[in-house]
Amino acid sequence: MSIEEPRTSPMAAVSRRTFLESVGAGFYGSALWSLLQSEQAAATPKLKPSGRDVRTVRPPRAKSVIQLFMNGGPSQMDLFDPKPELKRQHGKPYFHKIAGEVEFPDAAGALMRSPFKFHQHGECGMWVSEAMPHLARCVDDIAFIRSMHTTNLTHELALFKAHCGRMLPGLPSLGAWTAYGLGTENQELPAYVVLDDPQGLPVNGIQSWQSGFLPPEHQGTRFRATGTPVLNLKREFPEPDAITLAERAFINELDDRHRRRRSGQPRLAARIASYQLAARMQLAATDALDLRQEDASTQQMYGIGQAESDSYGRRCLIARRLVERGVRFVQLYVNGQIWDNHSQLKTGLESCCRRTDQPVAAL
Repeated sequence: MSIEEPRTSPMAAVSRRTFLESVGAGFYGSALWSLLQSEQAAATPKLKPSGRDVRTVRPPRAKSVIQLFMNGGPSQMDLFDPKPELKRQHGKPYFHKIAGEVEFPDAAGALMRSPFKFHQHGECGMWVSEAMPHLARCVDDIAFIRSMHTTNLTHELALFKAHCGRMLPGLPSLGAWTAYGLGTENQELPAYVVLDDPQGLPVNGIQSWQSGFLPPEHQGTRFRATGTPVLNLKREFPEPDAITLAERAFINELDDRHRRRRSGQPRLAARIASYQLAARMQLAATDALDLRQEDASTQQMYGIGQAESDSYGRRCLIARRLVERGVRFVQLYVNGQIWDNHSQLKTGLESCCRRTDQPVAAL
């Protein structure tokens, strides 16, 4: 005779914090489940507009994602999450009592209140610091989550967890999973595009947008925000369209022969697919990145033409134009980890906000 455990709601013991902490891992897990189950699926494969064989767990509700990844971690208590107690305890050597797992609490200085003033904005009454005046006007359209936390102390490992769901390199990124699961609505553009900063790569570099064990075609494709979007995409000298089309047809035939003789090599298939996509991108990518098609008021709204916000503003506007053309996942980065302000907090945060506040609000 067994003793039956009391029945409770499966969500009764799940707190909001636990749920939010598990969302990332759950997304990757369900996508992996889809990948493993796809080999056993009996249904006829469904072809997405990209022409790729895609099986999904359920029909997608979201059409696209623009991820603005702020490397280094913006200081929440100086931007969106004011701490009244921190203000009251300003100047006190209290840090060692609340440090938790911080490595060297005795080396820390006294508690410090935010150097910025906070005001409530919008109908929701959200508190936003004076450092972000443009974003403050958009608070009613933003979902602020202020209950998330982590115990990791290392930026590099934390970045892997944020991008891939685990603190390990070599796993598929969120953008790669999205590209794998949803494909692209536009055959002339990649499903996953990365707009990194012209001043330099983020911490962890290109590992942040790799496809891991997914087919290589699902890794992020880097676009340059100025000049030619993808280097060597166009010929140095123009030629008649008829000749270009004939060359493509001939190359495609050779590629098909080569691929049939070497079946079961995903890297080869991905390389061929990337070259075919590059040929199709010659017009589509140039059009998507041509900001001259946007009127002056739109460019001004994104901060284009202003010294500090011009670069990020261009990439935000390009991101909008890409998703309008069917790209599923667009990722924007800043160079290095400029938000990792260990000293000169006020001037450092002000500089970061001047670069990003207006473009993000416009987007």
